[in-house]
Amino acid sequence: MSSMISADTLVKRYHDPARGDLLAVDHVSFECREGEIFGLLGPNGAGKTTTLRMLATLLKPTSGTAVLNGYDVIRESEKVRASIGYLSGDTGLYGRLTPLETLRYFARLNHFPESRLEERVNSLVREFEIERFADVRCEKLSTGMKQKVSIARAVVHDPAILIFDEPTSGLDILVADTLLTYIERCRDLDKCIVFSTHVMSEAERLCDRIAVINEGRILAVGSLEELRRLTGERYLEKIFRTLLESGSREIA
Repeated sequence: MSSMISADTLVKRYHDPARGDLLAVDHVSFECREGEIFGLLGPNGAGKTTTLRMLATLLKPTSGTAVLNGYDVIRESEKVRASIGYLSGDTGLYGRLTPLETLRYFARLNHFPESRLEERVNSLVREFEIERFADVRCEKLSTGMKQKVSIARAVVHDPAILIFDEPTSGLDILVADTLLTYIERCRDLDKCIVFSTHVMSEAERLCDRIAVINEGRILAVGSLEELRRLTGERYLEKIFRTLLESGSREIA
């Protein structure tokens, strides 16, 4: 499998008037391959979202860089954005647009071929069971309905790379399972997927490899079996706690 994401010593510093310089991401490096789901786990404030936003070109690194689908996030940010689908738990929708209008708009925005646009939109409407509210304004939809539309919007242009930042946050178990099942299918289609979550069972179900990050620094990277051997723990919750408490360095 070829590498689709290569993060190279990413650093992000912020300046806070009250606290001075804050190091949010501290020389983070990892790779994610096609046909792989790469998990990014950490407590609140660990640097997960900041890292993912740098990959998605929403934040510029203080130093270091990343290459996605062969494009540098700093020098070729537009090409990076065309290669990715990005979804976070608080991704907003245009309230006055319907789901169908939203999907068509974002497909065209990302230059999806017009000849295949309706087929692609209709396929996602069926995939995420959007049919019954496809013509209802997004401002009138429930949280679960909105998240289904947000997921479909993120992938409507069929990107090679998917970045999910806690996408199941606040969702009921059925909607969350719909999303997780779709992510599994994307892996089968050789998509490269970065998946951040607080739900350990989701990481165990989906992730081929997992990175644990705390205080902006990656503590360990490996498959679940590799992390078990590293920590001597079987369950991911215990592995996670052990790594945070020990501050272990990255494994090969």
